[in-house]
Amino acid sequence: MQLTHEENQFERKTFPITLVCDHIYFQQNIGSLFRIAEAFGVENIIFLGKDIPLTPRKINKTSRSTHLHVPHTVIEQTTDVVDYLTSNNFEIIALEIASNSKPLKEVTILDNQKIALIVGSEIDGISNELLKISNQIVHINMFGKNSSMNVVQAASIALYEITS
Repeated sequence: MQLTHEENQFERKTFPITLVCDHIYFQQNIGSLFRIAEAFGVENIIFLGKDIPLTPRKINKTSRSTHLHVPHTVIEQTTDVVDYLTSNNFEIIALEIASNSKPLKEVTILDNQKIALIVGSEIDGISNELLKISNQIVHINMFGKNSSMNVVQAASIALYEITS
């Protein structure tokens, strides 16, 4: 029998993870990123870019109101995000297929390490400026002909792996 939200036995927990969304503008993805961040106990979301469409009415359908519970900020300039991440000693993990990326299963994280998981835009992926400061660049092994997946699907897989 399926359990209701009130009946589930999952432990409530927050991880020291900041999800950095590099120029993600599709409102369905933004809402879904809130929802998956809340489900995996993400501490904070940073939306990087100008005019990020955080209109509650438009993202509520996919966020299921989690945008009301997950702390988030918008930072317009990449240099400001770089300064914030590097000055606060994050283990910066970029989720991107790159010439120097390794499989996600090989990610290494020290206990109690603050993590910044960077996910890239729907069109261009993660900027070179953010890739350059990343301590680890990881990819999800895929076995079909497609070379990428939706940012929310990829973030979900990565957060599952990191929080396991």
